[in-house]
Amino acid sequence: MRIRASRIIPYRLPLRAAWTSAQGGFATRNGWLLRLETDAGLAGWGDCAPLPEHDAAGELESLAQALSGLDLDTARQCLNAARLHPAVRCAADVALSDLAAQQAGLPLAHWLAHDAAQRVRCNAALGALNAGLPQRAQAAIAEGFEVLKLKVGMAPVDHELAMLRQLSADLPTGIVLRLDANRAWSISDAQRFISGMAGLPLEMLEEPLAQPDLTDLAALQAQTAIPLALDESLSGSNLERVLSAAPVQRLVLKPMLLGGLQIALKTAQWARKAGMACVVTTSVDSAVGTLAALHLAAALNNGLHHGLATSAWLTQDVGCAPHPEQGVLIVGTKPGLGFTPGIDQAH
Repeated sequence: MRIRASRIIPYRLPLRAAWTSAQGGFATRNGWLLRLETDAGLAGWGDCAPLPEHDAAGELESLAQALSGLDLDTARQCLNAARLHPAVRCAADVALSDLAAQQAGLPLAHWLAHDAAQRVRCNAALGALNAGLPQRAQAAIAEGFEVLKLKVGMAPVDHELAMLRQLSADLPTGIVLRLDANRAWSISDAQRFISGMAGLPLEMLEEPLAQPDLTDLAALQAQTAIPLALDESLSGSNLERVLSAAPVQRLVLKPMLLGGLQIALKTAQWARKAGMACVVTTSVDSAVGTLAALHLAAALNNGLHHGLATSAWLTQDVGCAPHPEQGVLIVGTKPGLGFTPGIDQAH
């Protein structure tokens, strides 16, 4: 089976509300879909949506032209040898994986791992810690979510701790919080926050340090039993250093930022050997990117709640995205990625 044609499809997806963090935010998600067609009549899809935004269209077009006429194995070798932006690599990796899984007659998750899960639990993505949070939290609980993810690090430490205590007092038993500071704090502020969050129903704290020194991270993790996690710090050569040192209990894997499913899956395998668990999240991706992240999370099959319930932030999508029911996403049985294109008015 050979690749006979390709298409690059730009998109612009407005959000219902701005996605904000300590590092800034965005109100639209811009990117390109990659569609690879084969001489056997199959179509593989990938998503290229860099964060921060980057004009990757030319690089994606050049790669698509280089893959034309190649069989899947040779195309994979070509991709592995190329120097590419991670989002461009992700698009091609997912599209080639989609085609290979379709050729094998398997859902992508089961092509990645034979013991992949069919059901993946998700956290609710509630955005910033602000005045409207209690209402958003109650709505997410009513929808069946057990883990509520919040952005912190955008106000003084004592103020945010007070808000978290107030929110936690109203949470039902069994509902826990997952926090993401997006590299907001100095070491002293992180220490104060970690000390102050004792007794709160917290499940994980991501990226506490503005300067994520591995020794400092290890000291912070030793300060608390709550898992600390790294996300955007997993880039370039730093990934190998993190895997070697294992300074925290968890890693957050975003295929769009890491460069696709294959490197993300290998990272998860290396992390497990080092004693770290992995959570898969989107970067508020289109339906294609969200489906890819879902299949990766299912392949890990580690029972954790993954950050995949982000499609509702979009006012429309490039196709039908997976929709959680009672906080759970279902992989399904369709071979490959399972993507059907078409403008979808998001939930």
